[in-house]
Amino acid sequence: MNQIVSSPVRAAASRRAFLKGASLALAGAALTEFPRVRTAHAADDTPINIGLIGCGGRGTGAVLNALGAGTRVIYPNAGYHTENVAEGTQVQRKDLKVVALCDVFPDKINICREQLAKLGIRIPDEMCFAGFTGYEKLLAVPEINYVIQATPPHFRPIHALAAVQAGKNIFVEKPGAVDAPGVRMLLEAYELAKQKNLGIAAGTQRRHQRGYNETIKRIHDGALGELEFLRCYWNGGVIWVIERKPEYSDMEWQLRNWNYFTWLSGDHYVEQHVHNLDIMNWVMGTHPVKASGMGGRQERQYPIHGHIYDHFAVEYEYPNGVRMFSQARQMNGCEGKVGEGAHGTKGSSDCEKFIRPKAGSLWRFREPEVNGYEQEHLDLIASIRAGLPINEAKNLAESTLTGIMGRESAYSGQSVEWDQMLKSGKRWGPATYELGPLPFPPVPMPGEYKLS
Repeated sequence: MNQIVSSPVRAAASRRAFLKGASLALAGAALTEFPRVRTAHAADDTPINIGLIGCGGRGTGAVLNALGAGTRVIYPNAGYHTENVAEGTQVQRKDLKVVALCDVFPDKINICREQLAKLGIRIPDEMCFAGFTGYEKLLAVPEINYVIQATPPHFRPIHALAAVQAGKNIFVEKPGAVDAPGVRMLLEAYELAKQKNLGIAAGTQRRHQRGYNETIKRIHDGALGELEFLRCYWNGGVIWVIERKPEYSDMEWQLRNWNYFTWLSGDHYVEQHVHNLDIMNWVMGTHPVKASGMGGRQERQYPIHGHIYDHFAVEYEYPNGVRMFSQARQMNGCEGKVGEGAHGTKGSSDCEKFIRPKAGSLWRFREPEVNGYEQEHLDLIASIRAGLPINEAKNLAESTLTGIMGRESAYSGQSVEWDQMLKSGKRWGPATYELGPLPFPPVPMPGEYKLS
């Protein structure tokens, strides 16, 4: 976790025409931005030298996922580019290594080093960079060409853009930002990566799972007819919390307990529910144009749970008038529900495993599923080695802003439009980064909280 640092217009075309156009656009994107290739060519020998920024649990896990993907490239079916490689072959890769680690806190770096040491991976002291500006030193290491960005979300846009400017391919965890200025920075990284032919993969691992890909392809091909409405949920329990210690300053405690502060996490609606919102945008082939939401804080306790909400409900409108209904909750003892749904004139789907037509037989995805946390790295590594790097930054930016739009609507009690949100100048977080006093704002109150 290191450093820091269009108004809605109803389409004149029918919903079917809209979805058909979106499907064609996605088909093109699959060739230009997300080429799921496996190669056995010379380009496949490109060394992958990893630098990790953010050494917490997710960062350490992402490094292990990348190592697993990069050292065990699997060629699952003949649909991929697999000359001279038999179907199902496992190719052991030795040209991948972890070069450097970075985090604000040295203890986080040391824990990560201990985990890597269990695999025989030794990171020397001179390749461990602590502090808010440590990421700059990591990015200056010439041999690093694959940066994993797993800090709290607030820092991800700055690090992502800096990494692309430094000529590095990057994997950036979701969400990509916590506010509109951060989203715009992520979009800048997207454009710059295209110019430099660099890869950007995102931690929205559902886009790399076979079930979602097969099911959503069928939706785009018209299996549900004209889409009528969508729904998605992340209703789960309370996640981890870090107690404050006497020696922690305000800043240090907030950084360690980052899930509970909007400036660091974006609130759980953005930080966690972004997975489901991303699927809804994928199904629609675009982002929503309007959000109307509500939410609150019933069980969170002050101050340990910061100032974020514990429940949200948001209604979105897409350009063709299709509505999407979203719920997110973090409360123990309540019914859990995590997933997505799409409903059309011909049937319904969970977007991951089945198509249930109103007439005819149920279709279900029955093939072996991949580990999405590894597959996202496998796809990025393979695309780099093929010379056709994927670039998921725009999808990540749009899904992140979808969540931000819903959160801001719930906080304010006002409807929020896409263009309004994207242009917003409201920035969450301190102007400077130092371990010292940092009061956090009160819980946002609808009717009082002001949109920028």
